Amino acid sequence: MNLTPEQRAIGKQNFDEAVGTTRRDFLKGSVLAGAATGGSLGAIYFGYDAKIENPLRIGIIGTGDEGGVLIGGLNPDFVQVVAIADIRPYSVHRAFHGDWSSDGTKRARPGLMDVYGWKTEDEARKHVKVYEDKYEELLADANVEAVIIALPLWLHDVAAIRAMRAGKPVLTEKLMAHSVHQCKEMARVADETGMILATGHQRHYSILYANAVDQIRRGLIGDIHHIRAQWFRDNLPGRDSWQPPLPEDIGGFHDFEKALNEAKLQGRSAVDAVVVLHPLFSKLRSWRNRLNKARGAEIDVWQQRVNQIEEQLADITVDAAQYGYESKTLDDGSGTERTALEELIRWRLWDRTGGGLMAELGSHQLDAASIFISAQQPQGRKAMPLSVVGVGGRHVFPADRDVDDHVYATYEFPGAEYFQEGSTSQVDNPNKKIVVSYSSINGNGFGGYGEVVLGTKGTLILEREKEVMLFKGSNVSTKISVKQSGSGAAMDTYETGGGPAAAIAQAATPTDVSRGYREEIEHWAWCIRNPAPENQVKCTPEVALADAVIALTSNIAIKENRRIEFDPKWFDKDSDATPEGIAPRPSAELG
Repeated sequence: MNLTPEQRAIGKQNFDEAVGTTRRDFLKGSVLAGAATGGSLGAIYFGYDAKIENPLRIGIIGTGDEGGVLIGGLNPDFVQVVAIADIRPYSVHRAFHGDWSSDGTKRARPGLMDVYGWKTEDEARKHVKVYEDKYEELLADANVEAVIIALPLWLHDVAAIRAMRAGKPVLTEKLMAHSVHQCKEMARVADETGMILATGHQRHYSILYANAVDQIRRGLIGDIHHIRAQWFRDNLPGRDSWQPPLPEDIGGFHDFEKALNEAKLQGRSAVDAVVVLHPLFSKLRSWRNRLNKARGAEIDVWQQRVNQIEEQLADITVDAAQYGYESKTLDDGSGTERTALEELIRWRLWDRTGGGLMAELGSHQLDAASIFISAQQPQGRKAMPLSVVGVGGRHVFPADRDVDDHVYATYEFPGAEYFQEGSTSQVDNPNKKIVVSYSSINGNGFGGYGEVVLGTKGTLILEREKEVMLFKGSNVSTKISVKQSGSGAAMDTYETGGGPAAAIAQAATPTDVSRGYREEIEHWAWCIRNPAPENQVKCTPEVALADAVIALTSNIAIKENRRIEFDPKWFDKDSDATPEGIAPRPSAELG
């Protein structure tokens, strides 16, 4: 992306003006009204009720990093958490207290106590039952009406199917499942049981993206012919968010003070070794020192951080193998064994438990690309890709993982005139294709993440799910004057002569835009409370299946370094065809 502040200000102003005075005033008024009444802007925008008289009683299965983000998106007017399940003491602790690692993590993962206003964990546990062993016990809890599943990817299908069999509607985190045949099994069980099954591709509930889609439908950027998307991160060896430190057991102890005293008996160098080789112990010592020096309000902050590290160290007590995690000898030639506990904590690094960059990051952005392209399809039908070619590799990290740290994929999608009118199989104009290029890398975060949508008349740029900018053609230094003409929109431009620096800076400052987590949970709960054929979640099993087919087929193309043509049957939940060549299991074998 990498626009100048002036270009960014122009693009944001162009988009605001294109949205239109009526809609812009409506949104501003809605925000003010929502702030004054505690109501939901998502409800106003997407057309569901502003609250539920009897909030849905839910359980959350998996309260780790992503589960904590979903907790931060809860609205007590729609859902009441009555149970959580997680096998890690660290995750249970953060579920209640939030993540105090930094100011940013606390905002993203505030914890149940902040969301519901409980003063202590003891008070919170009077409202929330904790299942620290088998989540099946939560599913058997009659007080739990529905569940949110934020487990590692390889467990999504089993947990969701068991929940639906137990009569609980489900909102599961993305990707829908670890393989396409598992996605189809989930979709079929949802049909069989009549349970709502939603998947957390939150861009379907982003008002920012909804407004961008509206501009595309109005024809403001003309016909889409290319989309470029990227997600770049500066993760490097020794600094990788997917490889958090492990709770090492030093000399048979997982308590810091005992480990430190044991090391002291062996001399100063042993103490240094504890600090250097075991970062959690080092951080705990540092944070305890900060706590001892803290004054006033800072005392509580540092006490919370110390408590959190102690709970992270307590994960050493988890018998991960009991829950299906496996040890493995690494492929780096060192003979080092990755423990079952490491597979649990660093599950995103392994093919057996995760889906790599395409599943964790690319699935969101390919979902967005499909949404944009669908906006120009006849009757707004979901656009499915025609082909993918991909490459990738582990270019900056050693053989301490299975997944690639760089992936690149190029897709062909059908344009609006590709198929014959009324058909999704008979090709009318094979040249009317839209190419989507995607890249996700580690080692350099230059450019961040976002999507660039190029049309015949203009360009939309979406950055970090927080900003949308609009430009005439390829010119990022022009202001757009929008004129309404019938149902379409025409653009003319004039060169800008700059403007006061303060105004540009103000226009360029990102606002606190919802990424859609709150709205997706609200609407899911509302649909459950208001069952009707017309009340459907936006990311249905059919939509989530399509997103999974795209991401998982891309992984195959990247691994095999080849071009793959998508089979339309892969997107059909009732077909047994899958890109991995494994048919869904019969219903009697599921659950």
